[in-house]
This record gives sequence, structure tokens and C-alpha cells, in this order.
Amino acid sequence: MKTHSGAKKRFRKTATGKLRGRRAYSSHILEKKSPKRKRRMARPVEIAPSDVKSVRHLLGGTK
Repeated sequence: MKTHSGAKKRFRKTATGKLRGRRAYSSHILEKKSPKRKRRMARPVEIAPSDVKSVRHLLGGTK
């Protein structure tokens, strides 16, 4: 089965097997967001436990 092209551009597997991706709400309507919040959103975040199964499937994982 092929890896999902959109998913491979958006998510990365860490050395320990966790999944990381960009934080939501970080790309537009930035004027009203505080600088602290914007700095926090610039860093990658671990994928929510509820989404891990589907993202792993898209990346070609077995689980």
C-alpha cells in the first residue's frame, strides 16, 4: 500500500515512534493572537491520541 502523499508532507515520526505535526489554527487570523501563543504554535506538537491510528495508517504503518 502506498503512503498518503499529503500525510507524508504534514506528519513526521520521531525516533521513539511518536507522531508529530503542526499545531492547528496557526496559519491565519494571527493579529488577534498573542505573541506567546504564536510562538507556541510555531513548534511541532504530538498528534492527539484519537488521531494516531488514522495518521499511522496514512503513513503506511500497520496499526
